[in-house]
Amino acid sequence: MKEMYKGLGHIAIYTVDMDGSIAFYEKIGGSVYKRDAVDTPEGEKKLALVEFGGFLLELIEPPAGELVPAGEGSIPHFAVYVDDLDAAAAAIKAAGITTFMTPEKKVLPNTFGGLQNWFFTGPSGEEIELLQML
Repeated sequence: MKEMYKGLGHIAIYTVDMDGSIAFYEKIGGSVYKRDAVDTPEGEKKLALVEFGGFLLELIEPPAGELVPAGEGSIPHFAVYVDDLDAAAAAIKAAGITTFMTPEKKVLPNTFGGLQNWFFTGPSGEEIELLQML
């Protein structure tokens, strides 16, 4: 069955502020691919696809200000591979992002053959991992 799969389609993230989330991802190198909306019984659900890190993020602003509608799942974080963790973190900080979750990166030489990472948060609380394999 694995030959049927073509790759990652997108990662969905809820937001309470579509324009703010788009601005955040554009600030750190993303670009809007498409915007749309879907009418639901609760009201209009805003959607945007943002190209970021070689894949798409689907930003979803539910109607009525609910961040995560009842019965929906959540994703603890998503990871973006980088060639140089220090340079990537410096560039994100230079763009004005101050939501890094620790003051320094973590180096884990025995995890998955060795890696280093650094987490920061997006505007809706989503955790983003910068990941460099060693």
